Amino acid sequence: MLNPARFLSPKLAIFLAVLCSSCSGLRTVKFPKKIDTQDKPITLQDRQTKFIPDMGVYVSNDFPSARLNDISVKNDSTIIVQVQPENQPINNSAYFAFKAWGAKKKQINFQFEYPNGYQHRYIPKYKVANGSWQQADSTMFSHMDSVAILKIKISPDTVLIAAQELQTIQNVKSWYTELQTKTSSRTRVNIIGKSHLGNDIPMLDIYDGSSEGKDIIVLLTRQHPPEVTGYLAFQSFLETVVKPTDLNTAFFKKYRVLAFPLMNPDGVDLGHWRHNAGGVDLNRDWSKYRQPEIAAVVSRIEQLVKEYKVKVLLGLDFHSTWHDVFYTNVQRENTNLPSFVSDWFASLEANIPNYKVNEKSATSTRPVSKGWFLKRFNAVGITYEIGDETPRDFITLKGKISANEMMKLLTTN
Repeated sequence: MLNPARFLSPKLAIFLAVLCSSCSGLRTVKFPKKIDTQDKPITLQDRQTKFIPDMGVYVSNDFPSARLNDISVKNDSTIIVQVQPENQPINNSAYFAFKAWGAKKKQINFQFEYPNGYQHRYIPKYKVANGSWQQADSTMFSHMDSVAILKIKISPDTVLIAAQELQTIQNVKSWYTELQTKTSSRTRVNIIGKSHLGNDIPMLDIYDGSSEGKDIIVLLTRQHPPEVTGYLAFQSFLETVVKPTDLNTAFFKKYRVLAFPLMNPDGVDLGHWRHNAGGVDLNRDWSKYRQPEIAAVVSRIEQLVKEYKVKVLLGLDFHSTWHDVFYTNVQRENTNLPSFVSDWFASLEANIPNYKVNEKSATSTRPVSKGWFLKRFNAVGITYEIGDETPRDFITLKGKISANEMMKLLTTN
């Protein structure tokens, strides 16, 4: 077991120490259930490429966002893929990603193996060479009881196999850099802090003209590394928000959007199931902000609220789970937008064909983002969850319509 803090440079260690000490000046938020978010040791993967001579097959985890701890040979056509989480306890987000190739074309069976208590979760996605991502169909993938097997053809063209489409640090940076370039008069990219391992925490600061007096909407995603479908919805939502339309122009006369597209960069490129490089679930740290990623985001939001004397009205946190669902707070009366949730959901059902909102409302007892938005700013906090296997075209549609309907409601508010 390794603690990544041991590998920090002296300058970075000093920076993080200063950052963490500054967290004591932030206003903490109390939740009924306290969760220990101090650093926990993690186990790092050995990045390597293995060759199986009898099969003539190479298998590798030597790339960003890979997750493969070991392999073994079951028979002349089956390779057992051994996948371990970064640490335990952890929820069942059994993420995997690896590459395979060989000198000759050959069908190989990859059988997935996890620690006791964890089971296969994701339908495998694959990408051959420079092709597009595809999802394994029923002729390729079977999952019966605890046995999950992917049948796939190996060739000299490398095939990338993963739980979800890879969206690495570089992928995310390329996306938001291009978005900023296309909408430079409205969108600014700021690096507001560093992760445990010194990776950037980016923020897109979006407004028209002056930022004076404009209340804030916060969007964030990738607290949990494998939750790519939530990130895809975030992309569609934000791309819709920044477009140069009459609706958007009216919206940005009144509001400012702070968008955080990569909350957990270390976990993303380390191929983690859920946690950051500190071994912590970031969406349990919205109380005392012990992790540098949460501390950086909270610090910047607090700074802007204080400097501009404005309110945070809405916080949307994009995630993934087994099925689409919106997690909301029960408390709505006397909040900054008391009717927003019911009005927004009604507008989604009216504008998305054959769609029924799946809402689960509760009181946030643990230190999660949706509870923090409510308790700290009296704002509406919503966890915007997309299913692991929700069709990608529907994710795009839902992101677009939910963004437009949000802007309509807030513009006429």
